[in-house]
Amino acid sequence: MKDLLCTVRDNRPVAENIYMITLTLPGSAGALHGGQFVNLATGDNSLLLRRPLGVCLVEGNDVSLCYQVKGRGTQTLTKAKVGDELKMLLPLGNYFDLSGYKKVAVVGGGVGIFPLIAAIRENSGVEFHTYAGFRNAAAVCLLDELGKSKTLTVTTDDGSYGAKGNAVDAFLTDEKNINADAIIACGPPVMLKILKAKLTERSIQTPCFVSLEERMGCGMGACLVCVCKSADGKNARVCKDGPVFEINSVEL
Repeated sequence: MKDLLCTVRDNRPVAENIYMITLTLPGSAGALHGGQFVNLATGDNSLLLRRPLGVCLVEGNDVSLCYQVKGRGTQTLTKAKVGDELKMLLPLGNYFDLSGYKKVAVVGGGVGIFPLIAAIRENSGVEFHTYAGFRNAAAVCLLDELGKSKTLTVTTDDGSYGAKGNAVDAFLTDEKNINADAIIACGPPVMLKILKAKLTERSIQTPCFVSLEERMGCGMGACLVCVCKSADGKNARVCKDGPVFEINSVEL
């Protein structure tokens, strides 16, 4: 783990209220994987807490992160200009370990697609079948990256782009034809809860790994802001023990 002063290389909108910021690291931070995240300062010293953002793209010493503009912190990030320097703590958390898997189904909802993109990128020997769900056409983004999968199915809630529906149902429609040996997923809590319930209902035993989205403070397991319940009733820290968990190991 390193705390680095990184230089903004690019910061631009990629969809409605969604930005991608690319930062150049001053040196290697070690391996970065899909599912891991960074804690990024906003550039405003009055905002003490950094923002946890999932790793989306890694190219050499350039790291790209995507974020949804929701509050003061992310609004401040939109103002970061090329050449600005921001502090970034990385890498944090665990990742999607797909060693040993040959065919993987990818289920992503909204901003949950971003860590999945990194997982697709770094596992070039895996056959991916991706199902990406968005709110509407204005929210659709980064299809060029998702399209590196063998197949890509895009859904929107209102049918304004792709098929009308959601990513979970689209995946389940194809599940038997794909016959994946693993599933990776990230998205809103309700999406992951539905995915878990439907896998159970259909007695689908395929290993499924989910990246959880939780509010975080320190990002290192000390503050306990991001605690979730594990299946055995104990507490699990999303930042330290996750954010990637086997789907049946946590309560959703």
